Amino acid sequence: MPEHVDILIVGAGVSGIGLAYHFQDKLPGKRYLILEGREKIGGTWDLFRYPGIRSDSDLQTFGYSFKPWIGEKSIADGPAILEYITETAREHGIDHHIRFGHQVRTAQWSSADQRWTVTAEYRGQPVTFTADWLLSAAGYYDYDQGYLPKFDGVERFTGTIIHPQHWPEDFDHAGKRIVVIGSGATAVTLVPSLAERAAHVTMVQRTPTYIMSAPAVDPLTRLLRRVLGRTATARIVRQVNIRRDSWLFGVIRFFPDRTKEWIRKSNARQLPPGFDVDKHFTPPYQPWDQRMCLAPDGDFFTAIREGKASVVTDHITTFTENGLLLQSGAELAADVIVTATGLQVVSFGKIRLTVDGKPVVPAETFTYKAMMLTDVPNFSYVFGYPHLSWTLMVELIGGQLTRLIEFMDARGYGLCVPRPPVRGTKERSVADDFSPGYVKRAVQEFPRQAAGKPFELDMDYLLDRKYLLEGPVGDRMRFEPKLPAQQSAQRA
Repeated sequence: MPEHVDILIVGAGVSGIGLAYHFQDKLPGKRYLILEGREKIGGTWDLFRYPGIRSDSDLQTFGYSFKPWIGEKSIADGPAILEYITETAREHGIDHHIRFGHQVRTAQWSSADQRWTVTAEYRGQPVTFTADWLLSAAGYYDYDQGYLPKFDGVERFTGTIIHPQHWPEDFDHAGKRIVVIGSGATAVTLVPSLAERAAHVTMVQRTPTYIMSAPAVDPLTRLLRRVLGRTATARIVRQVNIRRDSWLFGVIRFFPDRTKEWIRKSNARQLPPGFDVDKHFTPPYQPWDQRMCLAPDGDFFTAIREGKASVVTDHITTFTENGLLLQSGAELAADVIVTATGLQVVSFGKIRLTVDGKPVVPAETFTYKAMMLTDVPNFSYVFGYPHLSWTLMVELIGGQLTRLIEFMDARGYGLCVPRPPVRGTKERSVADDFSPGYVKRAVQEFPRQAAGKPFELDMDYLLDRKYLLEGPVGDRMRFEPKLPAQQSAQRA
C-alpha cells in the first residue's frame, strides 16, 4: 500500500525547509513528508558550486524569521547559506522527515478519493505516496540542464567551455584568459571572483544590466551588535531591511528616470575615468523590470578599475578556435569560455500534474494568492518575490496555507479548489511585471494573472502580509466535505 501523509512537500531547499517548519509548528497533528530528488538538503545552494556563488539579497531578510541570520556578512556566500539551511533542518528535526533520492515524476489528483497519488523514482524504481495536500517547493528551473543559446562554431573552440550550473570540481582557472558570456547575477558574481587568479576576465553582454554596490557587512548590524548582541540585532535589522527594501522598490518604480540617473552616477564614480558608462551599464529597460544585480563592496567595479576585468557590449558572431568573433569584427582570445546564459525554466520541478485524469497546463490556469492554481484542488506551490528576498514570500505562503488547512479542518472540508476569475476580468502574463529572458522564454510554464485579489497581490510585503495572514481565507474558493473514511481517520 502507498505510504499516506497529510502534507507532501516536494523539495528540501530553502522553501521546503521553511514551509516544513510552519507546518510542524502550527499544525502539529499533521504528518508531513519531504521528497528530495538529490542526496542533500539545500536545493539551489547545494547545486551551484561556481566560484563566488552568493546571495543576491541580504541574509537578514533572506533568512527565516524563526531562525535569525547571525552571520557576519549580509551578502553571504553559498557554502554559508547551505550550512544555515542544513542547520535549520537539523535543529528542528525536519531532516528526519526527508526522503532523499526521490525524484517525483507524476502527481494525480482524484476528486472521488480526495487525495493525490504521487509517483517518485528511487534508485531506478517507482515508489508511490498518497497525500491530502501536495506542495511543490521544487523551484522554477531545471536542475539537470541550464539554458544555452545556439552559438555558431562551438565545436571549433579548442579551449574549455563551462556552464556555471555544471562547474567542474577543482577546476583551476589560475593564469587563464576567461570570457564570461552573460550579464546577469551569475556573471556579475563570477567576474570578480575569477579575476582574483585569472590572467584576465572579459564579460561579453548583448544588453547591459543594472548593477548596484552594497556593503557586504551591513553598517547597522555592525553598530547594533556592540550593544544588543547578535540575535536581537538580527531581528531588528530584519524588520528595518524589510521596510527599507519595500520603500525603495516603491520609490524606484515611481521615479524610474531619476533612479536610472542615480545608478549611472554611482557606477561612474566606481569605474575608471572616461569609461563608457552609457554603453556598458545603462540598460534599455526600466529599473526592476528585471532583477538588479548586487556587487558586494563594489567588487565587480573594483576588478574593472584594477584592470583585472573588462566589459564588452556586442553580439557574438561565432566561436573560433581561439575564442570569439564579435559582430563588430573584434576578436576575443580565451582559454576558457563560461556560458552564464541563464536558467531553463520548468514548472513544479517537471512534475506531470493531472486532475481527475486531465493534464494540468499552467498557462491555462490563474494564480491564486501567489500559492495555488485555479481548478487544481489541494495543491500549492512556491514562487518568491522578484524584487525582495525569496523567503519572505515563502513565509507568507506558509502562514496562509496553515490558516487554510485549519479552516478546512474546523468545518469538515476535505477538498478546496480556487475558482477562476469571473469572465471579462482583465488578464495578464507574469512577464508583464517581470521580464528577464528566462521568464520571456518560458511564459507557457507560468500561470496567468487576473486583476484584483485574490488573483494578484500588491507586491508589497507589508500589504501582502496583512492580506494573507489576516484577510479572508476562503474567498473565490469551492469547498467539499470530507469523505466519511477521512472523517473517521481524522477522529482516530
